[in-house]
Amino acid sequence: MSSINRRSFVAAAAAAVLASSFALPSWAQDKPKIEFLYSPFADYAPFFVAKELGYFDEFGLDVTLSPKSGTAETIQMLASGNVVSGAATWGAGLFNSIHSGATVTIVATLARMPNTVPSPSPFMVSEKAWQDGIRKVEDLKGKRVGIPGPGGFGMYSVAKALEKGGLTIDDVEAVYLPPPATAAAFANGGLEAGWSIEPFALQMEKQGLARRLVEDHTLGTELGFIAFNNEFAKEHEDAVVKFLAAFLKAARLLDNGGWKDEKILDIVSNYTGTEKDTLKGIAYTVRSEDGSIDLASVREQEEFFRKGGALEYQGPIDIESVYRTDLLKKANDLLAKQ
Repeated sequence: MSSINRRSFVAAAAAAVLASSFALPSWAQDKPKIEFLYSPFADYAPFFVAKELGYFDEFGLDVTLSPKSGTAETIQMLASGNVVSGAATWGAGLFNSIHSGATVTIVATLARMPNTVPSPSPFMVSEKAWQDGIRKVEDLKGKRVGIPGPGGFGMYSVAKALEKGGLTIDDVEAVYLPPPATAAAFANGGLEAGWSIEPFALQMEKQGLARRLVEDHTLGTELGFIAFNNEFAKEHEDAVVKFLAAFLKAARLLDNGGWKDEKILDIVSNYTGTEKDTLKGIAYTVRSEDGSIDLASVREQEEFFRKGGALEYQGPIDIESVYRTDLLKKANDLLAKQ
């Protein structure tokens, strides 16, 4: 090889290495891919439906749905850019992240509790505890109560349920564990009561492990939100708008009788690992038709965490600074044109 060709080869190799070193992440390309973090709960059903019925494809999106382990993981993954989209419940971690500036772009509601019972997220008492005479919230003083984790919607929900009996979180022994583990804890006597969410609540009822003790404690409460990585939302507004349009289309289908469709039940059953017969009997979370968030409900949750000493700041956080209502409006406008 001549010296000139050798130099050309070395230069080309160096250029290739340099290019790979500075390769843009997949979401920064002209046709970004969206990886969305979800939990295997029924309130994530619109995303399952949008994926399997082709709504994301219809709007020209390449969306991957990836399971997650918790709310904190979602916020961290989105803020770091490891994943561009996901949903999470409202909680102290999110409020504190807004205050610190290392936050995410909120674009729409995930779901909210219905204004009527039965509740999709009941406060339950184990069958064993019921048989032992724990029939009222007041009976739980000093007892073990399951909570998904500190600082999130689960804790807020449990606190609201305990209020019905004049109790607070400090009056019980809090045991932190994920919803799927509650059933085992009820079965082995590890818990007297605990938070739950569908489809786990009905599954425990059918198995004779638990009963609903309180259901009217969070009527109409905002459960969670949909969010994107900040940089992605700024650079790919069109993709975010289309993603929201697909979500809204699926959510409206579900909220207007879609849960009676066998095909939809098959889809949700596949993602949640829940039998179709169970899905037919559960209470469902709902959403505002336009996907907007009830900020008054969010403020109530923020105040709860403030009183519990979980917030790192004083006064109300500026949620509006990270809530892109303009993108949500564009998504509604896009859907209206169909």
